Amino acid sequence: MLKFYFHPTPNPMKVALFLKEAGLDFELAPVDTLKGEQHEAAFRKINPNGKLPAIEDDGKRVFDSNAILLYLADKHGKFAGKVEDRGELLSWLMFIATGVGPYSGQSVHFRTVGKDKSDYAANRYLREAQRHYQVLDDHLAGREFFVGDDYSIVDMAAWGWIDRAKMVLGEGELANYPNLSRWFAAIDARPAVAEARKVGSDVGFKSERDEAALRALFPQNYPAG
Repeated sequence: MLKFYFHPTPNPMKVALFLKEAGLDFELAPVDTLKGEQHEAAFRKINPNGKLPAIEDDGKRVFDSNAILLYLADKHGKFAGKVEDRGELLSWLMFIATGVGPYSGQSVHFRTVGKDKSDYAANRYLREAQRHYQVLDDHLAGREFFVGDDYSIVDMAAWGWIDRAKMVLGEGELANYPNLSRWFAAIDARPAVAEARKVGSDVGFKSERDEAALRALFPQNYPAG
């Protein structure tokens, strides 16, 4: 059975959504990142980068959320779009992987954890997140889905981050992107989304971001010793 290493954050949630949409059975393997479990040797054998999510499937490890989505879509023949749209699907999937996700994450970081430490960084990453949102919004004008006429892993990948728009951009800011807002409402209403939100809900993940949690999340910010 597929083993799903999970923490309830945007990237793992993308994979949770795929698993629920595809109706795949899986074993949940919670990894509490605020407790530093992602740094344990056993997990580093699954993902040497020490990040969530990751999966083990028939003895094969796959890590990075967008790689997992692509792997599962290809393996199961679901949500991978039409052959003629492959280039478009890969382009948007990588745009989310290398742009939307990282800039969103840094916007959240410098507006919360890094608050009052660097106005320049907070402004830069907020503006870059806004720019990426605008690219998505422009593309969705007159479109129901990101690629072709079908719901795909690109929509799942985007949903994982757009679900956190309030944290990324600020209260009410998604309203500035009407096409993206319309698209998100439609995706978020899917039954599988409600099921994905339940994944790991019975796990007692740590929620307090105390100093121990910050050291676990950002060990590079703390000197060794």
